[in-house]
Amino acid sequence: MTKTYDKIEELKNKDLKKENWEIAIGLNKVDGLTPSPYLKELILESVNGESSYKEIEEKLHKYYENRDLTKREERNTRECDIVSTRIAELLEDGSFIFSPVYLKSIHRYLFEGVFEDSIKNYAGVFRDYNISKKEDILNGKSVIYGNYQDLMEYLKYEFEEEKNTDYAKLSPEKQVEKISKFTSAIWQVHPFVEGNTRTTAVFIEKYLRTKGYDVNNDLFKENSLFFRNALVVSNFSDVNLKISPDFKYLYSFFSKLLINHNEELIDLKSFEEKIKK
Repeated sequence: MTKTYDKIEELKNKDLKKENWEIAIGLNKVDGLTPSPYLKELILESVNGESSYKEIEEKLHKYYENRDLTKREERNTRECDIVSTRIAELLEDGSFIFSPVYLKSIHRYLFEGVFEDSIKNYAGVFRDYNISKKEDILNGKSVIYGNYQDLMEYLKYEFEEEKNTDYAKLSPEKQVEKISKFTSAIWQVHPFVEGNTRTTAVFIEKYLRTKGYDVNNDLFKENSLFFRNALVVSNFSDVNLKISPDFKYLYSFFSKLLINHNEELIDLKSFEEKIKK
């Protein structure tokens, strides 16, 4: 009986590891990053318990010592491999603190030694200048992000509001609405120069697990770009185009993530057509 139980637990652990790796790789697709064939080999070692995350990262560093990192493609693949390894490790780690400081900690862990050039010292550091980013979903326009001088104040406010929410007293629909708006708000602050979507996704994934949700992880594996685009649309307005922040796509994502796993995501085509007029 004990041996059977141990075998079942071993299989569960393997499935969980595999799922965490798939989520990690899926999240990197947000920035158009894909893993190397070598990482795929190392993932098998991880799932089979043959290599720890630390050992895998050490192997990756050695691997990239012999790659031509003057090529952007190689640097992008290296970023995907290393950040995927760190995301998988964080998702497996059950520790969590509901705090903007922990959001910073996640960012630092994911991108330390990964960022290059002018942003190499910005891992786990709030940006000290204002930014804009062209979004494909916005036809090259940008969301207006938080002013760099007030980033921590913005986050403290949103975290305090969320902390005072009793999800047990909310209907499933209200739960989806609340977590969608909290996620959208901290993403819109955009406290980091790069890596905001991946950091936000890891934080929210771990947060939802601590609240006991049965998370539909296929979404982060297969629809991470939809997640980012839904965040963008929930924070964009243009009076001339008669566009206001629209949360229905983000509601759709979190409803499928948390409530009805069989629900279809709302297609973004209607929004794309509207903004191109």
